[in-house]
Amino acid sequence: MSITETGGAEEVTLSEGHHPQSHGPLYKLAIGAVGIVFGDIGTSPIYSFRETFAGHHPLTPDQFHIYAVLSMIFWSMMIVVTLKYVMIIMRADNKGEGGSLALLALINRSIGDKKKWTSGIVMLGVFATALFYGDSMITPAISVLSAVEGLTTVNKGLGPFVIPIAIGILVGLFAIQARGTARVGMLFGPVMLCYFAALAFLGLIHIMDRPGIIVAMINPVNAATFFIQEPMRAFLAMGSVVLALTGAEALYADMGHFGRRPIKFAWLYFVLPALLLNYMGQGAMLLSLPMGEVSTAVKDPFFYLASDAFRLPLVLLATAATIIASQAVISGAFSVTQQAIQLGFVPRLRITHTSESAAGQIYIPVVNWALMVMVLLLVLTFQTSSNLAAAYGIAVTGAMLIDTVLIAVVFIMMWNWNRLLVGGLLALFFAVDLGYFGSNLTKIPNGGWFPLLVGAIAFTLLTTWARGRQLMIARMNEATLPMEIFIKSAAPSAARVPGTAVFMTSSAEGVPHALLHNLKHNKILHERVFLLTVRIEDVPFVKLQNRYSVKDYGSGFYRIILRYGFMEEIDVPAALAKVEGVGPTCKMMDTSFFLARQTLLASARPGMAIWREKLFAWMLRNAESAMEFFKLPTNRVVELGSQLEI
Repeated sequence: MSITETGGAEEVTLSEGHHPQSHGPLYKLAIGAVGIVFGDIGTSPIYSFRETFAGHHPLTPDQFHIYAVLSMIFWSMMIVVTLKYVMIIMRADNKGEGGSLALLALINRSIGDKKKWTSGIVMLGVFATALFYGDSMITPAISVLSAVEGLTTVNKGLGPFVIPIAIGILVGLFAIQARGTARVGMLFGPVMLCYFAALAFLGLIHIMDRPGIIVAMINPVNAATFFIQEPMRAFLAMGSVVLALTGAEALYADMGHFGRRPIKFAWLYFVLPALLLNYMGQGAMLLSLPMGEVSTAVKDPFFYLASDAFRLPLVLLATAATIIASQAVISGAFSVTQQAIQLGFVPRLRITHTSESAAGQIYIPVVNWALMVMVLLLVLTFQTSSNLAAAYGIAVTGAMLIDTVLIAVVFIMMWNWNRLLVGGLLALFFAVDLGYFGSNLTKIPNGGWFPLLVGAIAFTLLTTWARGRQLMIARMNEATLPMEIFIKSAAPSAARVPGTAVFMTSSAEGVPHALLHNLKHNKILHERVFLLTVRIEDVPFVKLQNRYSVKDYGSGFYRIILRYGFMEEIDVPAALAKVEGVGPTCKMMDTSFFLARQTLLASARPGMAIWREKLFAWMLRNAESAMEFFKLPTNRVVELGSQLEI
């Protein structure tokens, strides 16, 4: 990333390989980041402070505990979000992209020759991705529900309408995904700017009544004393305090859209101060209230920051913020799924691009509707945001702990930092992450089982697909005929017909099965034959000059390898039209695409358990057609079926 001065305003310019929209003045990118990146962590004040004093392990809302909780929130934000994610992990970008899969691809590319590391690291990265799906189901449910529950602070009679209103908002949110969010997204930044400004303003009003709360929050002695005097209650309180950190991983995952500098700028100079001021304001308000009013206010301290006249506008603003936060999580689920498809962990799925200008604006119907069903089930099952908070946290802390393991690998294997510094940082990160993860394990009986169950199912599906593909390719390659032998023996006797035949193959060696089947049954070969392999590299984008490579076998046979990054859209016809060194330009009207469709037969051969082989076969049957995934013209495709034992 380079910084240039343009028209008196600092401008961030990202080198090739980044999202095309990741350029422009720093302040504009920072505003965009506020609208997209910080929605999840920004809506945490609605419920996180409340849960420590009115949740499943409530603390007495006295000065000692309020000061201790505020100190825990402050130092957790400093250590986990600011130091770990913003200052360190965001340096480990994969050509500008962040997130567990991007980091996994970066590590895999950098230390791929060290096989003893690779398999374990891959499993960790995949499990972090699996946990993300559990998180992406709970976040919209708890965020929207907690905001709509604010209506009861305006009028207690509105209680029965909370769940229907929340369900209506969530159904509408998922329903508009197919149309894209480009137009609505233009409002995200301004709305979130207003929201964070309101957080800061409401906090400041109450801090003025108890200015000493500022020193209390930044004083680590308050948190330390809590752990010394009441270690078990402090440990359990960590399960609620961590809710203030949910969304921290989004800073890293969304880095490709805005760049590290705008996200860092927005966090340090706007979002972090607004959040801290609001948490301090909630604490100051509870300490300023008469004892008789504390029991009411502690159930929703966020909304009681506002006076009666401004409480309804605050509820509406908070609801808008939670909708935006949910939108960011849904978009993140689409993005992560696309990466997983490209990297070979998820079957091909139908992906629709909802914007011609924004590369990241995609829609995946299967993911969208599956998320909606699960989110609605969560709302109907748990009923309140406080009950959902009991399920929230395990997936987040698990993913944070895995990120620490992955960054430890980066420290040790890739960066040459001072060993004492690295040791100190890792000790600090692991101590905090293990503490939070351990505390959240106590939530398992009260709902914490849900994200773990979702994570286990997702992990099984991801690993089954990856392993099944490996086995399938290996079985297909067992009887592969070398291309040179095929050309010398079979090609001369076959009749040649005009046109170009493109045989899609996952292997860059040997004769594709579809080619053998076509010759066996039709007894012909086209005058020009392309053996085409599409490879996904461990980088988000591949430069155009590296897009393809060609090998000429002679006799009209060519092997072409197309290379794409894991964030790129694959368009085979468009790429073939630009391939040089293969004779005349490839015209679609003279080209036929031959695809092999395998019917898998489960067998007792070593490799996978029978039930996983059957699961893989089911996933293969329901995968998106290669024709649509690679954007092949529908009237130029021939599919040839075969059976294969794995």
